[in-house]
Amino acid sequence: MKAMIFAAGLGTRLKPITDHLPKALVPIAGKPLLEHVILKLKSAGFDELIVNVHHFPELIIDFLKQNSNFGIRIEISDERNVLLDTGGAIRKAAWFFDDGKPFLVHNVDILSNLNLGDLYHQHLTTNPLATLVVSERDTFRYLLFNEDNRLCGWINEKTGETKPVKFETISGFNKLAFAGIQVLSPDVFDRMEALQPKFPIMDFYLSNAQQHIINGYIPTDFRMMDVGKLNVLDEAEKFVTMTPNLRQ
Repeated sequence: MKAMIFAAGLGTRLKPITDHLPKALVPIAGKPLLEHVILKLKSAGFDELIVNVHHFPELIIDFLKQNSNFGIRIEISDERNVLLDTGGAIRKAAWFFDDGKPFLVHNVDILSNLNLGDLYHQHLTTNPLATLVVSERDTFRYLLFNEDNRLCGWINEKTGETKPVKFETISGFNKLAFAGIQVLSPDVFDRMEALQPKFPIMDFYLSNAQQHIINGYIPTDFRMMDVGKLNVLDEAEKFVTMTPNLRQ
């Protein structure tokens, strides 16, 4: 099975650590974030990975070489010249996903107890354009799902902005937060052809949600950490040591 790890971000919220280190190599409980995600994917049966790089790319490439790619196939998607945002990054890696099968995309700064195999199987069973891991989590930007867990829109509760259209009311929708893990059908590449090189994947989903099924996946007993800010690093250390199925 194939997967992509988003590891190209600048990690500005983790400064000053990321002034000399890519976010992907920030250590948590003795291992870089990238290693945590690779081992989790590997243990779930994903044995072909592609990692996009931009910020201190040589450090990430050297780290993978030093660890012999953890015994699996790992390719690099080079975004040194320009960051392509999440959607553009996926399209740039289209050459890697050449087997016609769904593939998983995982943010490098997300730690969780999610069973990635169950997520992938759910996508295969329902066969939507994409399956997004979501949860009831406090934020101000929510994805809006109907009673069948189909994506219908997005809202920024601070500004009142909604996408893809102006909603008269959102009372009939479930407000859920995206967890940075998703499975995509290879059909997405056909629908990306006319887009600009750089674009966010969430805008792509929202512009396609009326014509194509994009599902939310709500795991049971879900625990996750977004390791994106300095003030959560200590909590992330505790999370790793207290989450025995982190690698499942």
